[in-house]
Amino acid sequence: MSTIALKTLFLKEVRRFSKVWLQTVLSPLVTTSLYFLVFGVALGSRLREISGVPYIQFVVPGLVMMTMVRDAFLNTSSSLFQSKINGTITDVLVAPIGAFEMLVAYVGAAMIRAFIVGTLVYLVALTFTYFPLRHLGWTLFFSVFVTATLALLGMVAALWAEKFDHLAIFPNFVLLPLAFLGGVFYSIDLLPEPWHTVSLFNPLLYMVNGLRYGFLGVADVTPEASAGVVLLSFVVLLAVASALLRSGYNLRS
Repeated sequence: MSTIALKTLFLKEVRRFSKVWLQTVLSPLVTTSLYFLVFGVALGSRLREISGVPYIQFVVPGLVMMTMVRDAFLNTSSSLFQSKINGTITDVLVAPIGAFEMLVAYVGAAMIRAFIVGTLVYLVALTFTYFPLRHLGWTLFFSVFVTATLALLGMVAALWAEKFDHLAIFPNFVLLPLAFLGGVFYSIDLLPEPWHTVSLFNPLLYMVNGLRYGFLGVADVTPEASAGVVLLSFVVLLAVASALLRSGYNLRS
C-alpha cells in the first residue's frame, strides 16, 4: 500500500468538498433543519410521544442519519463521476496508486463530509431540544459503517453510470424514498399490515433505527438486527466496489 498516494488522494477529496462548502455542507444543513422545524417542532406539538420519547427527540436521529446517508453517497458518486466525465480520472489511473488506496481515499473523504454535516444537524437540533446520548458505542458503530456503506454505494453508482441521468436515479428514486419509508419521521409499529412487514425489507430502516437506539435507547428493531443488516450491506458493497475498481470498469477507454 502506498501511504503517500493514499494521503494525497484523500486530502484532494477533502479539499474538493471543503472549497464548495456552501453546497456540500451548508445546503444539506439548511434543508435538514427545515425538515426538523416542520416535522419535529410543528408536528411534535400534536403527536407528543412515540415509543415513549417526545416526538421532537424521536425525529432527530432519523434526520441525522438521512443527512449522513445522502452526503456520503453524493460525495463519492459526484466526485468519481465528474472525474470520469471530465477525463481527469486519467491523472489518478496513471499515478502509482492501487485500487485499495483509491477506495479508502474516496470513502474516507465521504465519511468526513458526512460526519461534519451530521454533527452540525445534531447541534442545530440541540437548540430546540436536549437528550442524552445513551449508547455511544452503538452511535459510533452505525455512524461509521453506514456512512462507509453509502460511500461505497456512491462509488458503485459512479462507476456504473454513463450519464448524469443514470447517477440521479439513486438519490432521487432510491435513497430518498427509502429514507422517508424507513421510519425517519414515524415508528413502523404505527403501520398496519402488510406495510409493517414490507417495511422490514427496507435496509434504511435498520440504519435509522440503529442510530436511534444509540441516541435514545429505543428502536423498532433490535440493534443487533440493525448491525447485521448494515454489516452485510457493507461487505457486499465493499466486494462489488473493489472488484469494479480493480477491473477498471467504465474507467479505462
